[in-house]
Amino acid sequence: MDDPNPHHVDKGKARAHAQDQEPSENTPLLASGSGSLASSRDRSVENPNAARRRLYSRLLSVFLISLSVCVLLFVLLALIAYAWRSRATARPEEIIEHALVVRGPDKVEVLNATQEDGVWLLLHGRMGLDAGSVVGVKTGADDGVLLDWWKGVGRWGIRQLDRVTVTTSEIRVGPRTDPDIVLATVSTPPIEVPLTADPPTREWGWLTPVEIPVRIQPTRDVEDLMRFVRESWKQGFLGLQAMVGQAVVRGGGLEDRGWRSLLTVSHSNIRPVINVKIPSLPGLPRPGSGDDLPSFSDLVHLNSFNIASRHGTIELSANATALNPIPLDVEFEAPQLPFFIALPAPDVNVSPVTVASVHSHPFQFTHPNITFAVSGHVVPLPRDSSGALSTFVSEYISGRDADIQISTPLFPVLVVNTTFPAPHPRPKILHNVSISDMRIKPVGTSMVASGIVRALVVLPNGIEVGVNASRLFPDVLVFDGEVPGPDEPGTNETEPLLSSPPPRRPLPDPLPPRAFAHIVPDDWVPAECREVESAPGYGSTVAVSAEIVDIPLEVLPGREREFSNFVSKVIFGSQGALAGVQGVAAVAVRVEGLPFTSGRDPEMELSGLPFQGSVRIGKKSMVE
Repeated sequence: MDDPNPHHVDKGKARAHAQDQEPSENTPLLASGSGSLASSRDRSVENPNAARRRLYSRLLSVFLISLSVCVLLFVLLALIAYAWRSRATARPEEIIEHALVVRGPDKVEVLNATQEDGVWLLLHGRMGLDAGSVVGVKTGADDGVLLDWWKGVGRWGIRQLDRVTVTTSEIRVGPRTDPDIVLATVSTPPIEVPLTADPPTREWGWLTPVEIPVRIQPTRDVEDLMRFVRESWKQGFLGLQAMVGQAVVRGGGLEDRGWRSLLTVSHSNIRPVINVKIPSLPGLPRPGSGDDLPSFSDLVHLNSFNIASRHGTIELSANATALNPIPLDVEFEAPQLPFFIALPAPDVNVSPVTVASVHSHPFQFTHPNITFAVSGHVVPLPRDSSGALSTFVSEYISGRDADIQISTPLFPVLVVNTTFPAPHPRPKILHNVSISDMRIKPVGTSMVASGIVRALVVLPNGIEVGVNASRLFPDVLVFDGEVPGPDEPGTNETEPLLSSPPPRRPLPDPLPPRAFAHIVPDDWVPAECREVESAPGYGSTVAVSAEIVDIPLEVLPGREREFSNFVSKVIFGSQGALAGVQGVAAVAVRVEGLPFTSGRDPEMELSGLPFQGSVRIGKKSMVE
């Protein structure tokens, strides 16, 4: 039978077929919605391998860019370092002369001074290195864009480097005209030198304050040193040449251990030239005028001094003034510095005698003069130093500058020969000289005189030592009446007394008016003394008395009539006759506290002591 429903379809097949059909507008929404969600979920699941490849690609790009930048910076720094290195290596003297800028010193401090180690100074100043001119990256008015960019990179590199450290071997300094002569050796620790890429041309604000310790060891050849000083004074400037065996320039500061320290430049046999103008000093010839170098006494003046017996020795103190050759803008501080004072011996074949050890007190430089104080003491003296002491004191009290020598243990080969200034006017040591109880009597065919010589021994102001006069040697001219003329002897010539008895002095020529007799003992006359109060403005004072007995009274040649007239006045005058006395005496003294190695105080003979006085001789004084 024919199927009555030709459109009947098997249900299972129909569902399968329906599933195979593409959706249409009549397709149920639910079925259509379910299919869309499934398709979207499938596309959201990404392949893991593809994501990993994209991450690696990005990391590689960042790494390559960073590496390129680092390489570029390294190349630029290497080029800058190479350019700086090549230029610095090629012309070290030119760098020192044109690129290294130093101003000062603004202040100088003496840190220490010893004979073995020399003098250590701390120099305060300002320093900078124009590194832009060394490398060639300073800004130029005609620079193009590319060149300006390149120089800008170079200046940036200099600013990153910031500073360099310079280490040098010992520096020898000699005259420019003869650099083989070494005047001094100079040593410094490693020095940091600040770098500046593009400093201003006429301003110095870019310089960095620095403090540099410097050790100076002067030469021991005094003749070379003094010859150089004298020639430099005549020329008006110091022409020096420094000789540096090796110098190492390292990037960065003293404590830098990073990439900067890898930049190193080494120099050998560097010979920079140094010219320093000698400033003019008030009161002295202008340096460069051809005049000789002023003496030490022209540069240093003694203002005051004091010599006193204290604490069993002789203490010394003084104040002096020196011309200041240092410029106004330089400060100088000096610590205590030691010195020795020596006296030349009368015999040129005998070495000088060191008599005092002194030291200067710490001081600063002032303008135009420096004032400083000195103190010390007399050192133990050899017994044979009495001659040198006697000569010194005799010269001083005779109004003549006495020779002395000054040295320092810091530089023992340098000895300064100068003088100890004598007071002006000439000091009067013997005061109130008189002869009491004077008697004149004939002995055979000659006349002799007796009496007691009295006088005050007054030391100059500033000398306050205890003295004990033990012997006296008078050399007396006797006048009829008061001594004519000033209160001075007939001659100013004095000689140190180095023999016993002392040598006789020649008579003055011509003879003074009214002088008729000469009294000179054959030997020293024993004396006694006692201390008396000093008058204001004077040093120690002692009263001395010595008895003379039967000393020959020699009538001067051609003055017999004057002698006869004087004797007549004594015999026939109601009040006797007034006799003037004038001469030069020598006194042997012991000084309290003057130390000698023998433990005793040997006598010191003072000669050339002028005196003048008077004595009245009555009839009873003429003994038949």
